[in-house]
Amino acid sequence: MTSQGEPQEGLSTLTKVTGPSSWSRVSCPCCVSSRIEPLVLIQLAENVQPITKQWIMSMISAPVKAGGAQLLVHPGEDMKGDMIVVAAPRCTLLRVTEDLGLCKTYQDGNMMAFSFEDRHNFCNIDNMQQFLTLAERQYIVKHELDSMRAMEDQRIPGIPAPKGKLKARESILQKLEKAGVIRNITPLHDQKLLSALGKQWYSHKSLWGQPLDSIHAYFGGTIAYYFSFLDFYTLSLFPPAILGLFITFFLPSANFSNGNKTESKPTLLKQHDGQPSVSSYMVQAVFSMLWSTVFMELWKRRSAALSYHWGTFKLAEQFQEPRPGFHGELSTNPVTGRLEPLFPEWKRRVRIGLVSVPVVGVFLGLVVMGMAGFYFFERLVSGWHKASGSHFTVVLLYLPSIAHILYTNVLGNIYRNVALKLTEAENHREESSFDYHHTTKVLVFTFFNNFAVLFHIAFFKEDLPLLRKRLSSLLIVTQVVNQFTEVVVPFLVDRFLTSADRNLKKDDPEVDHLQAQGSLPAFPGLFAEYIELLVQFGYLSLFSCVYPLTAPLLLLNNLTEIRTDAYKLCKLFNKPFSAPVANMGVWQPAFEVLSFISVMSNCWLLLLSPHVKELTEEAGLSSSKVLVIAVIVEHVLIMVKMILAFMIPDEPDWVRIKREQIEYHSMQALKKQRIMLSCVDDKLPSKA
Repeated sequence: MTSQGEPQEGLSTLTKVTGPSSWSRVSCPCCVSSRIEPLVLIQLAENVQPITKQWIMSMISAPVKAGGAQLLVHPGEDMKGDMIVVAAPRCTLLRVTEDLGLCKTYQDGNMMAFSFEDRHNFCNIDNMQQFLTLAERQYIVKHELDSMRAMEDQRIPGIPAPKGKLKARESILQKLEKAGVIRNITPLHDQKLLSALGKQWYSHKSLWGQPLDSIHAYFGGTIAYYFSFLDFYTLSLFPPAILGLFITFFLPSANFSNGNKTESKPTLLKQHDGQPSVSSYMVQAVFSMLWSTVFMELWKRRSAALSYHWGTFKLAEQFQEPRPGFHGELSTNPVTGRLEPLFPEWKRRVRIGLVSVPVVGVFLGLVVMGMAGFYFFERLVSGWHKASGSHFTVVLLYLPSIAHILYTNVLGNIYRNVALKLTEAENHREESSFDYHHTTKVLVFTFFNNFAVLFHIAFFKEDLPLLRKRLSSLLIVTQVVNQFTEVVVPFLVDRFLTSADRNLKKDDPEVDHLQAQGSLPAFPGLFAEYIELLVQFGYLSLFSCVYPLTAPLLLLNNLTEIRTDAYKLCKLFNKPFSAPVANMGVWQPAFEVLSFISVMSNCWLLLLSPHVKELTEEAGLSSSKVLVIAVIVEHVLIMVKMILAFMIPDEPDWVRIKREQIEYHSMQALKKQRIMLSCVDDKLPSKA
């Protein structure tokens, strides 16, 4: 077996070994080719009978009208082997490209929504390797495999009932996976392209720059958008990092260690002589509010430009097929009129209301219990420190924060697994609905788990010294944990756990190389990565005015995060399927919500700063008047944020013009088609 980091000859080797005659035949003359590109590997269970494998191959190669996928299949080593290699003929690739709504380069150099009827006017139409990216070709194969349906009730050869019984309109692929016939479906790596991408991506010596187009071409839109956002976010951290360093090292340090909101005014004045002035507080708070707004608006513009450049800004909205994990009683779908599993909506709502919501509430209660434990041990250690005043107790002051951080991390990991199980039990039909409910559960808990204690310290206890100590502990401990899990663990896994895969040589059978790819663990997805960035963004936009070193620490973390995430994706996991996407999905509004909350958070933190309190006391303002002034300032800042967001368009003018041009040409083409159809109807003889 071989590690994916070792260069090989690439996917064309299998074609050279087997020859085109070993593949299933195609009926379309334009799809006949002397070179067939293997795209996807299907791994079967070891005990699958040859007759079952033959039936699966026949369904994959069958026409769409017969319930098949109309793809090319190869049996691997022989019919007794446990793998099937899948490729795609030209017409299937082009047909699905139109169905997905992908835009491609037209003969005039502009991006246009692809049309199969107008295919000869698109660039590179005769070369599928140039017309479609590798990720797009592989996703199209997966899309067609998912679309296979049984046209009538039948039994899968070689599989006893009831596992092998297929009902009409039932998904063939889902049935084979549930029956344990198919173990895994993996897009194949092209080792030449992967090696070249690795040299551009995580192996080059410069600290900056990512080959986003190459990432999109090889790994697809979902992966490319994540790394594009990570790249843009890391670059955007430089301004707040520079400001944080300036405030920390060139202005009086924010030493809150002795502050206490209950002490008398003369003592308070003496203790914060070395704290930041009102201006530095104000600069950091206002900058955080404005920075979060500008960052999100500029990201929207970058996202729009990427969606045009990658041809995904006109993706077609399709009626979604049932997701693989969906189950129910076979009945007629009232929307499509087809036989498929249906599940009553009231049952789903009952499961959400009586199971999911209470379980989420229990975990939120565990967060509150963790907060209570943190405060208890914080008071206990503070009492020890006041009694002894030794250097040992100074170190112990950070112990409750560190213990609580570890508690929240463990609780968060447990909850993510529970949230997945809860969402699966709700039995959502569409993948988009499943993702929405799963993400919502995780986001609610993540916000509460990571920020509840900080909000409580800041706005209920009004203890800014404790807030600063807590935030610094969070960032430092998180840095250490992340560097260990993102750098040390991947290195050890690649060095020792996959060392047995390095024994294969270039001249070993291609089947062994394919099995080596399938033996790697599945890619866990980007959920945890987005959660990590969301929490980072929250620390920075909500509380950085208390701890100005937040941005520099996050910047250092992300500079290594980019390389380690790329390294893991290329070397430690199977290549994932990646659907064409036009943006980063549900995560973008999540970041926008935090950006909006940052206005209120920074405004009230500024109000709680010791110097601002002194000014209000010296001016003789009552607490009610201070509250009114704070609310007015908050609303003014929210209005400024909204005006700023309105003034920055969500997409560049050139993208808007291109989009409107495509819409105009699409309408003109539709009108032309209608005119041609009406002319044909006029020429037909009328019935007597």
